[in-house]
Amino acid sequence: MDGTDSSSSKPTLLERLSAMLMREPEDREQLVALLYSAFQRNLLDADALSMMEGVIQVSERQVREIMIPRAQMDVIDISQPPEQFIPFVIETAHSRFPVVEGDKDNIIGVLLAKDLLRYYAGEEFNVRDMLRPAVFVPESKRLNVLLRDFRSNHNHLALVVDEYGGVCGMATIEDVLEQIVGDISDEYDFDEDEDNIIRQDETHWRVKADTDIEDFNEEAGSEFSDEEYDTVGGLVLKAAGQLPKRGSSFMIDGWQFTVLHADSRRLHALLLEKVSAAPQDNEATV
Repeated sequence: MDGTDSSSSKPTLLERLSAMLMREPEDREQLVALLYSAFQRNLLDADALSMMEGVIQVSERQVREIMIPRAQMDVIDISQPPEQFIPFVIETAHSRFPVVEGDKDNIIGVLLAKDLLRYYAGEEFNVRDMLRPAVFVPESKRLNVLLRDFRSNHNHLALVVDEYGGVCGMATIEDVLEQIVGDISDEYDFDEDEDNIIRQDETHWRVKADTDIEDFNEEAGSEFSDEEYDTVGGLVLKAAGQLPKRGSSFMIDGWQFTVLHADSRRLHALLLEKVSAAPQDNEATV
């Protein structure tokens, strides 16, 4: 033996990862397979692997796949005075609102919620003067290109138009980033370690949308049927007939369901309230 420390000859983490990457992949499928191989060898953790996959997918996906559909866009009509639309701004809690004149095809700008502070400050306030330019992008635009545009132009919202020039939806920088890092939490989200059902008081429960109906029935003493759907979110989807937006409310079998958090693809959190009397028919309100 030459006395050399055998541990010093072991490749470092960086050297092992570099050696794997030296096998240059020929296409995206091979690149993803290489990343999974790195994960299996403990060179990448699950979060890093997920984000890398997200980055690859962003370069392949189009705006139409992640946009908020036109029907679910929260907009302000320029004809409304501030005292009429401000309660809507507070309820929806967005930071930016497309402003329309007439209908959703005629978007004349974007209003930032923070600009409404001038109204409360007693300054002379004209909504039209407060508008920022609206940015329009085709629904076929790649997400990586849109993200680059968001960064370079300092815009956080883009209106999506179809081949005929009509507005078909909108996309935000958060929608794009969520494709990489996953759902961006807000104050209505649950921690991963929390229970699916959180009782707030005698009549209110906060519930994850993927909670089993059977589990909620057992917890709250309700009698919702699970013949058609397994989850609480499924009940709401049935009542709405489509993916509802945040703030939407639905009466189902004497309970009021309010959407606390939802994105353009699925429901996340709901507030359930047991009301005193059950209505005759399910009624949805937005």
